[in-house]
Amino acid sequence: MAAATSSERFGGAVENLTEISEIQSALVKLSKEEQSVTDEIDLLLDHHGHLEAKMNSLHRMGPNLQHVSTDAKKLSGMIGSTSELAENVSSKVRQLDLAKSLVQSAIQRVNDILDLKFCTDGVQTALQSEDYEKAAGHIHRYLTLDEKVLKQALEDAGNREGSSIDASLKVLHEAEHNLKALVRKKLDQAISSSDRPSVERFFKIFPLLNLHEEGLTKFSTYLQAQIVSNAREHLEIASSVDSSDRRAGVLYADALTNLFEDVGKIIEVHQPLVETYYGPGKLLTLIESLQKECDRQAQKIIDKFVEQRDFSRKSQQVQLSLTRTTYKSSNVHDKLDPRDLDVLLAECTLLNTRTELYLRFIRRRVTSDIEVCDEDGPAKEERLSSLDRMLRDCALSRRMQEIIGNYIVMEEYFMRETVMKAVSMDIIEPGSHTSSMVDDIFFILKKCTRRAVSSGSVDCACAMLNHTSTLLESDYRDVLYGKLRAGFPSGSFDVSQAYSMLQQGRLPTSASDTNAAKLEFLTTLNNVEVSIEYTQTLKKSLVEECASLVSQNGGMSKDKLDMCLNELTTHTHKFKDVLEYGLSQLNTSAIKPRIKPMVDVFLSTSHNISEEEFSNYEANDPFVQELIMNLEQLLNEFKELLTSSNYDALVSLLTSEVTVQLEKAVLKSVFNRLGGLQFDKELRSLVGYLTTVTQWTIRDKFARLTQMATILNLDRVTEILDYWGSNSGPLTWRLTPAEVRQVLSLRLDFRSEDIKRLKL
Repeated sequence: MAAATSSERFGGAVENLTEISEIQSALVKLSKEEQSVTDEIDLLLDHHGHLEAKMNSLHRMGPNLQHVSTDAKKLSGMIGSTSELAENVSSKVRQLDLAKSLVQSAIQRVNDILDLKFCTDGVQTALQSEDYEKAAGHIHRYLTLDEKVLKQALEDAGNREGSSIDASLKVLHEAEHNLKALVRKKLDQAISSSDRPSVERFFKIFPLLNLHEEGLTKFSTYLQAQIVSNAREHLEIASSVDSSDRRAGVLYADALTNLFEDVGKIIEVHQPLVETYYGPGKLLTLIESLQKECDRQAQKIIDKFVEQRDFSRKSQQVQLSLTRTTYKSSNVHDKLDPRDLDVLLAECTLLNTRTELYLRFIRRRVTSDIEVCDEDGPAKEERLSSLDRMLRDCALSRRMQEIIGNYIVMEEYFMRETVMKAVSMDIIEPGSHTSSMVDDIFFILKKCTRRAVSSGSVDCACAMLNHTSTLLESDYRDVLYGKLRAGFPSGSFDVSQAYSMLQQGRLPTSASDTNAAKLEFLTTLNNVEVSIEYTQTLKKSLVEECASLVSQNGGMSKDKLDMCLNELTTHTHKFKDVLEYGLSQLNTSAIKPRIKPMVDVFLSTSHNISEEEFSNYEANDPFVQELIMNLEQLLNEFKELLTSSNYDALVSLLTSEVTVQLEKAVLKSVFNRLGGLQFDKELRSLVGYLTTVTQWTIRDKFARLTQMATILNLDRVTEILDYWGSNSGPLTWRLTPAEVRQVLSLRLDFRSEDIKRLKL
């Protein structure tokens, strides 16, 4: 087939070929095609045996396939018969289910008819005997029946039975109407006469008649009357108490507390009654009615409080004073004495504290009642939202927000005025490191902030924390900074004379008053340092106070309070800036001018000495002993007048100044080997003394001088290489290579050529 195809393909073409190259090319193509056909035939022949084996296997399987086909047909027949049988059984089961449901429906209808007749007979008997509870029970049973089913029974029943059912329904309808009217009347009479047993008796009947909301409304009217009566009595007691009574300052807070306790007792006593007969979830309806009356009575108490305490006038007067202070008006003639506000502010916070406690009680009670309701999520969330709206928007909450708003302004005024009064009355007692205003001011700040936190209002606490931060940052800090800005006067310092002058109330007005000015400057430095510590202590105490406030109001308030508390931390840094400024002033005025002459004695003391001079220096040092004595005398002027921290800071500044001046003096001197050794001894004595007078480490300040002493004690120039570079060990050089060469050049016995050849 392949050869024939090739002949057909190339026959005509080959016959027409005349060139040898074309004939050879055609021959090659035909040879390749022939080889391909040969390979294909060989492949088929190779698989011939395998194909024959497969065919033989299929021939042997033929009989078995016949048996399988027969079995499959039998199985299909069995499945068909089984399916038909199952279909028949299923239809019979459906018929049985239908019959069963019809029987159950008939039984239920019979039972409903029997219940209907039983209720008809029972309700008439109960009404005749005035057993209203039993009558209500029959009506309740009747109301649970499906009246549509009963009317269907009228159609299905005969004339006699149908008329009997219809008559029963009419009787029950009439009995229901009469019983509802009767129960309403009886409950109203019981409420009017304050007959508690009768009120509770008929209150329990309302839910049996499906009058839940009406029953709760009428019952709340009875409870509201109790609230009104008790509140009137509490307010009369508060108004009649003499102003000299020890509780005169909290009378209206007590009256409001008694009102809340009365409402709380009413809820606690009657909640089981409502839950038992009306079911869970109904407490909110009752409390909404009670809260309206509570709002009215609380309003009366607060109005009386505002009237008797002259709250509105004082609030307006405070706001006017703050406005005038803001605009720096000088026409302030009717400024309110902050002492007149102290008791009033305490009662304001107490009013709000008791209110917050009461509202949390209401929230807790109603929430627990809602949680046990068998309701889906959205319905429950709606009830909780209604509770939140009631507590947030009730007249009591709104009025207390007004009171707290005015309280914040008055508390700010009280805090600012008392702080400024503490500043104006500031005195320095002999033997005290600080003046009186520091303790007074931080006592006032702590008192005001703790009072605001105790109000139970997060917004109130945050507002007062912000006012405290502002007062510390501006007013108080400016007072301290202003006293330090005048600087530390120069001249001699007589401490006893300074105390005497300040005790007489004299202020430094001339050069003769420098003692008082110096004492006031040092005391102000101590005031700043102690203020840093007091600010940290204030924050720590407030953090503990606010923790309970956060737990009462939920985690949402934590971030707000933390932000306000963290503001106090920033003030410690600002006080530290003031302290550093004051110390720099003290250093410039009292330290630097006196240190330089002390250290300049080093220049007049020769360090190019002989063995004999070195021995004499050991017995009677001409420089360091006098320097230490002068430094001790200088420090003693301040030691008893500064706090330990400020004294250590002063020693640190003095040490820095000594090292700077001494380094300059060393670079202006010349040394021989013994002079370098003498300088090392002087330096050790100086470091040893300064180490004993402070708790701070000062050796690091002498690092450069110590390295200079090491260089000046070398035996030869090249010995510096043992200390410098890779072999220097743990020593960190503070001197540059140029400074090392400069110090080496101070040795008279070192040649400049050797120094220049050093590779540092």
